[in-house]
Amino acid sequence: MRTSEIGKLVEGTADAAFTIDACGVISAWNKAAEELFGLGSTEAIGRLCHDVVKGTDESGVVCSQYCTIKQAVEAKSPVRNFDLQVQTKTGTDWSNISILIVTEPGSGVQHAVHILRPLKRKRLQQLVRNFVVSEIELEREIEKPPNSSARAGLTNPTLSPREIEILQMLASGVKTNAVAEQLCISRSTVRNHVRNILTKLDVHTRLEAVRHAERAGLI
Repeated sequence: MRTSEIGKLVEGTADAAFTIDACGVISAWNKAAEELFGLGSTEAIGRLCHDVVKGTDESGVVCSQYCTIKQAVEAKSPVRNFDLQVQTKTGTDWSNISILIVTEPGSGVQHAVHILRPLKRKRLQQLVRNFVVSEIELEREIEKPPNSSARAGLTNPTLSPREIEILQMLASGVKTNAVAEQLCISRSTVRNHVRNILTKLDVHTRLEAVRHAERAGLI
């Protein structure tokens, strides 16, 4: 599939869609994306994805130069769909994002097609309620030993003591700057630890990491 064909693929969906290359640079941008983000294709194509999308979740910034999607493109690894807050023309709104990784024949260049479907307000409210309940339950259970039945059937990746410590702090709602201050390390070091945690747990957001770790009995 050539670049022009990838562009046609993106244009072929009524949902907002765009593609990035292995460097995280936007390579295609459809009309629905123009409408959602308020940016024309000439303004978006050639820019770094995280500078345009500015994705966040309840725990903070998700989109960055260390994007897990970009790493998946480089590794040619499939990606599960996920929910993310993106910077639209009307403000920050939640979308469910599906990723399709395609390869240009001959050159072998990898692209990740992003398809965004805005979430209804009711679903957003439910997500926020679930997050609050989850945070309360985590605080209550943090000192209890892991339940072996909760870990059944889940892969238990090896996290370092420092990664587990940071994951516990994230589960308690501590932000990146506060984590850095409390552990006497730099913010970039915290971000590196978070990136490693997301990679090891095969998730895309900090909230997903906390929930996965809870189910696996890691925290």
